[in-house]
Amino acid sequence: MQHHTLQSHPLRSPLQRACRAFCTSVALLAATTAVTAQDVKISDNIVRLGILTDLGGPFADITGPGSAAAIQMAIDDFGGQVLGKKIELLVVDHQNKADIAASKAREWFDTGKVDAIMDVAVSAPALAVLEVAKQKQKVIIFNGPGTDRLTGDLCMPSTVHYVYDTYALANVTASAITQRGGKDWFFITADYAFGHSLQEQASAVVTAQGGKVLGSAKHPIGATDFASFLISAQNSKAQVIGLANSGGDTVNTIKAAREFGLTQGKNKQTLAGLLMYINDIHAIGLRTAGGLMLTEAFYWDMNDATRAWSKRYFEKMKKMPNMSQAGAYSSTMHYLKAVQAAKTDDTATVMAQMKATPINDFFAKNGRIREDGRMVHDMYLFEVKQQAESKYPWDYYKLVATVPGDKAFLPLAQSKCPMVNKK
Repeated sequence: MQHHTLQSHPLRSPLQRACRAFCTSVALLAATTAVTAQDVKISDNIVRLGILTDLGGPFADITGPGSAAAIQMAIDDFGGQVLGKKIELLVVDHQNKADIAASKAREWFDTGKVDAIMDVAVSAPALAVLEVAKQKQKVIIFNGPGTDRLTGDLCMPSTVHYVYDTYALANVTASAITQRGGKDWFFITADYAFGHSLQEQASAVVTAQGGKVLGSAKHPIGATDFASFLISAQNSKAQVIGLANSGGDTVNTIKAAREFGLTQGKNKQTLAGLLMYINDIHAIGLRTAGGLMLTEAFYWDMNDATRAWSKRYFEKMKKMPNMSQAGAYSSTMHYLKAVQAAKTDDTATVMAQMKATPINDFFAKNGRIREDGRMVHDMYLFEVKQQAESKYPWDYYKLVATVPGDKAFLPLAQSKCPMVNKK
């Protein structure tokens, strides 16, 4: 009765009317909030990201702490949360060992409630983690490793290969050098999946351009003595020595080649860095590296946008970012935007959103993720400046050519990915 009387009484006080209006507004807001919260489906109410990388070994400078810092920058720039849920980053040193990487990935997915792995440095650990992610149906993005098998015969629905791969590096660099007259090649190759893939791809390009591969020498990761490999290269009398390695191994190969006199004199040979980062040029110095041709997906000094982001990174790390580190930031932002748009961290839903959304930021213009997981974007052929040409710190490259993504990366029609419909 009291309830009926209150509802039908026409002469409530102003205080009662105000209270009723306020309470109604609160109820509507609560109902709206409840619907919104119901729409959002974030497992465990936290978006957990991981990176498995080399924090202290031969690849630490080109991935490692720098890539982890770039991912954290993206999380911070996103506001530290998505859809009202906290974003966490886990960082582990896999010591460049496939078994450690696979074990940690399995632990993260089984009990650590990790939603996505944003990078796995080095190809051998990356291939091991790929298999775990396939079993667990989790998102995995690769910015550091190069082997094209990640989106080739071993592709899976939730894989993204973001920055570069062995096909693009070999295609752009080997084509340019062979067309300029470097017809005879010898390879010094890192003896693991990435090195093998890079040598195979570059050899195919050289042969297709009418050149010859005269031989190769394989070395273990972190080799300390390159003498025997360089003597083999010198004895081959090849015009070009292709460096199918990376990180500290590439730096040490180039330094040793200069000491052995391979790059000077009447019979000098050209060094082709098939995967070189700006960190490598910084470590070697322009006196030794000047004139090298190399392919990159990113250079900090390309335009206002690359400079603005890179200077922020430099403030944190006291060095300029390389392509893998810039890619780690870009891919993390792309993932978080997909989670936000999809209102969930469900693997299949987020991946569909990522593939449907073009990538336009300082790293890539009109980038897109193909059905095989390859992120297609422009690649750049650079020549390393001579010492006298460099005007300020980290002013190392001059642009030779911009190669559109559909020309740089393996055509989808040639993909070995079983998910690709070639009809």
